[in-house]
Amino acid sequence: MKFFHLSDLHIGLKLMNRDLKEDQEYILRQITHLAARERPDAVVIAGDIYDKAVPSAEAVEVFDRFISDLKEAVPDAVIMMISGNHDSASRVNCFRSVLSRQKLYMVGQPPRTKEEYLEKVVCTDEYGKVNFYLLPFVKPSMIKEVVGTREDGLLFSYNESVHRLIEREKINPDERNVLVSHQFYLPKGLSAEQVERMDSEIVTVGNIDEVSADILERFDYAALGHIHKPMKVGEERFRYCGTPLACSVSEAGQDKGVLMVELVPGEPAAITVLPLTPLRQIRVIKGTLEEVLKQSCGDYVTVILTDPTDLEVFDMQERLRLAFPFLLEIRREHARTADYGAESTVEEDMDPFELCCAFLKDTDEEERKLLLEVIRAAQEA
Repeated sequence: MKFFHLSDLHIGLKLMNRDLKEDQEYILRQITHLAARERPDAVVIAGDIYDKAVPSAEAVEVFDRFISDLKEAVPDAVIMMISGNHDSASRVNCFRSVLSRQKLYMVGQPPRTKEEYLEKVVCTDEYGKVNFYLLPFVKPSMIKEVVGTREDGLLFSYNESVHRLIEREKINPDERNVLVSHQFYLPKGLSAEQVERMDSEIVTVGNIDEVSADILERFDYAALGHIHKPMKVGEERFRYCGTPLACSVSEAGQDKGVLMVELVPGEPAAITVLPLTPLRQIRVIKGTLEEVLKQSCGDYVTVILTDPTDLEVFDMQERLRLAFPFLLEIRREHARTADYGAESTVEEDMDPFELCCAFLKDTDEEERKLLLEVIRAAQEA
């Protein structure tokens, strides 16, 4: 079984108010051409199809054209996708039963009652079945009717909720099983702070959305979305493929690509990165004004000026924009800053839970647990 693993298309995204429609169409055409060349049996998109819950008409047209072209390129392939935290779950879920008859599975909603289970798409090849379990982005409040609540009536954590949801599934270890999920899975032995996150990602305060990756071990491959940088979650077979197109300046210089996965019974997943080349790179160019101007190009550029004193060049911005027609921003490494003698306080580095505990001071263990639940509920709301 050969399939493509994609995620985080973020169609409709703007990069510092730069419209990326042309860039996204360019990269999506590349993906279609790769599919036509490699002939995968399935294509998986692990969430964040759109950049906004209510996408623009233009963004919907771009996505519609992509799926139409993809179906034309590989008419026999099964196409599966789930909603991410940027998507509207109900919109992605629309016409779910109708589209599935065309081998197009768009799953926006997780199970919502005890009678419902994860959408399981069964594909077959010469070796037998491959089961794809589709798990859209979930918050504990979304699945409390399925996984229950704690004895005190409060919600389970993200970690406990996702574990309980997956543990309900009857997964046959004698068959090949793939999880498609859009969550923040934390590799064993790492803290959330050790995982590099991109500026374009929504990072939950306190990393309360982290899920232990041990739940992935029952699958032959985990096709993950949510993290924008390509990343392994402990093992080769648990992967974030990253965005197909850089979504922020923090992704400058990253190699982007489609993951092509081949699953043969009894063998480790064979994973190949199929490189994607953007219409325009994202670059950070640093130096004095004169040094920077010598590096003119047609890429998206953040300029960092290192001139030791404030420049008194009246046409500086105009000269930079002529050199870089897709200029994103201009920063100064030695910008003048006002010094009012103020010093940063310890509180500035505290998360909301720590800050509340410092303010309330003498809190016992039960009060701290209650406070944490209140903060989590407020963050989810």
